[in-house]
Amino acid sequence: MPQQNTARRDALMAELHGEARRSMAAYALFNQAVADRLRLHPTDVQCLNLLSLEQEPVTIGRVAELTGLTTGSATRLVDRLERAGYVRRERDAEDRRRVMVAAVPERMAELGAFWRRLNGTWGDLFDDYSDAELALLTTHMRRTVERSARQIERLRSGEFD
Repeated sequence: MPQQNTARRDALMAELHGEARRSMAAYALFNQAVADRLRLHPTDVQCLNLLSLEQEPVTIGRVAELTGLTTGSATRLVDRLERAGYVRRERDAEDRRRVMVAAVPERMAELGAFWRRLNGTWGDLFDDYSDAELALLTTHMRRTVERSARQIERLRSGEFD
C-alpha cells in the first residue's frame, strides 16, 4: 500500500537512497578486490557465483542469460574460467552436439572456503533481526534483483539513447 508523503518519510527515503548507493558502490569495489585477489575479472567472479546457484551444468547460452553477456562474450568468459580451473566443458549426455559448462567441484569448494574466510557466515549480521524482519529483507532483495533485471533490459534496449 502506498505510503503518505510526509517530511519524515521524505527524509527516510533520502537516507535510504544514499545508503543504497553506498551499498552498491561498496559491493562493486568489494567484488573488484575479490576478483583481483583471485586473478579473475569481476564478471568472472559473479558468473561463478551464479553458476553455484544452478543445479546442473549449463550451456554457454545459459551463461549468457545469467550474466547478460552476448554468447561470444560468454564463451570468452568460460574460456577464462576453464583456464583458471573453475569450470570444464562437457558433452551433453542426451545431445552430444551440445556442450555444457560444469563447475569443477574441488575449485568451487576452494572458492567457498575463501568466501567463508573472508566473510564468515554473515549470520551474526542478522542475529538481531526477527523472523519477520528477515522475511522483509529477503523480499526486498528479491524485488531489488527483479527491478535490476528490468532496468538492465531497458538500458540494453537503447531506451535511454
